[in-house]
Amino acid sequence: MPPLSPRSDLPTHIVENMPGHMGDQNLWADDAALQDAVTAYGGEWAADTLNAFGVAIGKSEMMEAADQANRFPPELKSFDRYGMRVDQAVFHPAYHTLMDTAISHEVHSFAWSHAGPGAHVAHGALTYMHQQIEGGVMCPMAMTYSAFPSLKTTPTIADEWLHRLLSTDYDARDIPVEQKRGATMGMFMTEKQGGSDVRQNSTCAEPEGAATGIGQSYRLTGHKYFCSAPMCDAFLTLAYSDGGLSCFLVPRWRPDGTRNGMYLQRIKDKLGNHSNASSEIEMQDVYGVMVGDEGRGIRTIIDMVQHNRYYCATSSAGMMRQGLVQALHHTGGRSVFQRRIIDQPLMRNVLADLAIEAEAALTLALRIGRAIDEGLAGDPEAAALARIGTAIGKYWNCKRAPAHVGEALECLGGAGYIEESGMPRLYREAPLNGIWEGSGNVICLDVLRALDREAAALPALMNELNAAKGAYPALDKAVADLGSALADPADVELRARALTEQLATTLQASLLTRFAPAAVADAFVASRLGERWSGAYGTLPRGVDFDSVMKRAEAA
Repeated sequence: MPPLSPRSDLPTHIVENMPGHMGDQNLWADDAALQDAVTAYGGEWAADTLNAFGVAIGKSEMMEAADQANRFPPELKSFDRYGMRVDQAVFHPAYHTLMDTAISHEVHSFAWSHAGPGAHVAHGALTYMHQQIEGGVMCPMAMTYSAFPSLKTTPTIADEWLHRLLSTDYDARDIPVEQKRGATMGMFMTEKQGGSDVRQNSTCAEPEGAATGIGQSYRLTGHKYFCSAPMCDAFLTLAYSDGGLSCFLVPRWRPDGTRNGMYLQRIKDKLGNHSNASSEIEMQDVYGVMVGDEGRGIRTIIDMVQHNRYYCATSSAGMMRQGLVQALHHTGGRSVFQRRIIDQPLMRNVLADLAIEAEAALTLALRIGRAIDEGLAGDPEAAALARIGTAIGKYWNCKRAPAHVGEALECLGGAGYIEESGMPRLYREAPLNGIWEGSGNVICLDVLRALDREAAALPALMNELNAAKGAYPALDKAVADLGSALADPADVELRARALTEQLATTLQASLLTRFAPAAVADAFVASRLGERWSGAYGTLPRGVDFDSVMKRAEAA
């Protein structure tokens, strides 16, 4: 039968077979896996706070603000109208809306404002939810959160700065911090010639007076290749003093109320993360205060690095969740061949596979949060698990997120490639965490370093893995195989990625076995621990309870 001839009296653009508007999301109440993981790891007392934030950040206008903040990225303003150097990054109002929402809900400070069991778990949940909407503003959130341990090494600095960082008032004004209602903290460590090898840094620090060492003032000169969020009120950085590579706090303004000699050279044109003003900074005779012991700069920032890596693990899990949400919404509202796409068997396999991967990433990340909480409370085994677990979770979640988001984008077809869908922004953001705070090779070598130097790391990890012993033969075999692989000293650096992947997937299987519904654990063990797993999505074997897995993913 030939196609019908068009009629001039009918409109030519009738919208049919398209998913409806998603509208507002509640990123807490709509996510059963998140609620269960937070409860399992001791953060259930924060449920009301998490729900309030899930409502606030999930509003459709927040997604629109994220779109605007990325479409109109920050601009460099070097001079004011009078010719005075100001070295500012000027942001679209939407960026400030997102920053205000984050800070007013303690996304930057929750773990320290509510220190105790489950505090870092709840903090990770806040990060996970915010990252689903916008990642660019999360850079100053992550750095402010992670700076607390380093600042506490120096009492005079802690007394001056911590109460400002705990404030829930967002104050975007570029004025001395003493005049502001709240503050944020950034960092810039890397230099062109060194990258991850910060010992190659060339920035130097000269004491201002006769007194030297922790808590004393210095003048810093050098060039920093990456400074994200340059409008923060202060930064932690590394520079060489007479005693070696040391850590310094550098405020935007000097104590005398003048600008502090930090000159923004450019705002970088990045693949993604467009709302964030990553920049290069030239420091000329910059005022700074030594944080921690002289010559122990790397030791001083180690805890900061660990907390930033925890942020990377939780935020990567968040991106995976939002990609899944968008895929479920689209496939549930569109039909092909007389059936909804979501009901087509192969698409159902893909979506279920994405769902178990997203939940595995989440449960791994928040288990790290629980270990951090217990380690801070004085449990040495938990501290060891947090140390190695953070590296494992950072590597694996960040490595899986780009492929996961890419597969979710494909579920939307051509619609997912259009900026209005939000998926391209998510896709561009997904690789960033894999680079920030140590790229894949650096992290895997750090896993080996933890195993080699920290006697408690391997026993803590094996205790965690063996907690699910007997639940699945495949899991028991995976734990045994892992023990053999770790005991083999041959070519250990060459195998570092394979070992870290083994550690991550086996740990995820153990956690899901204990804390997730049986259908999710069954599917994960049957696929990820099987010999045929290639890492591709949509290859779950027969026998998986697809209905239960999908029902959990679609809890909304």
